[in-house]
Amino acid sequence: RETLLSGDIIIKQAEHVIDHYKRIEIARSFVMGAAMNMKRVLGYYGIENGISDILMDLESSDSITEVMNVEARIRLDYYGAVDSILPEGFRIGKRTRRPPENMTNAMISFGNSLLYSTVISELYNTQLNPTISYLHEPFERRYSLALDLSEIFKPTIIDRMIISLIKKRAIKTGDFEHGMNQCLLNEAGKRKFLAEYDRRLGKTVKHRELGRKVSYRRLIRLEAYKLIKHLI
Repeated sequence: RETLLSGDIIIKQAEHVIDHYKRIEIARSFVMGAAMNMKRVLGYYGIENGISDILMDLESSDSITEVMNVEARIRLDYYGAVDSILPEGFRIGKRTRRPPENMTNAMISFGNSLLYSTVISELYNTQLNPTISYLHEPFERRYSLALDLSEIFKPTIIDRMIISLIKKRAIKTGDFEHGMNQCLLNEAGKRKFLAEYDRRLGKTVKHRELGRKVSYRRLIRLEAYKLIKHLI
């Protein structure tokens, strides 16, 4: 995993964290990318939303805390909009993580953890150090750059997949196990979810800049390359 690491790129990564204005610019870009993909997901289903109005506060956000606050407000509006098309038993309601308290929260948490692992794998194929991040705080023993990049792809890879699984009734209440204030996918549910996740990663879309089709997995690495280009 360290064979591609570049001292020059690591120094550039660190410079863009230490310089407040450079870090804010990148952090805002991650939130903007995530928000635009949320709008695409909602637009696909014809759902009205207030994301554009909330995004107007992003440019004036002058700290990471303020940027994260805008992101949290966008996600709150987004999940509320998604709930409008989900059947009652599968509505998100309040986003809960540790532990997830209902079926869709369980799928979101499981899906996000899969995406996080995929992004780490793609970062290992670049010169980027996955511990140096911009939107999320860099901490010991955490690949926080993978958290940054994951934000962009959660709506189009994980959320679209979950909505599709629910609406097609490919995943059912019997695919979950319930405990004390928690809900998790059971083994059968995990197998269904993983199979669909692998299929979706291999799905291809037209890349506007390259002018050819690329897989969702490849899109993740291309996004990492774009960050490298920005850093240098």
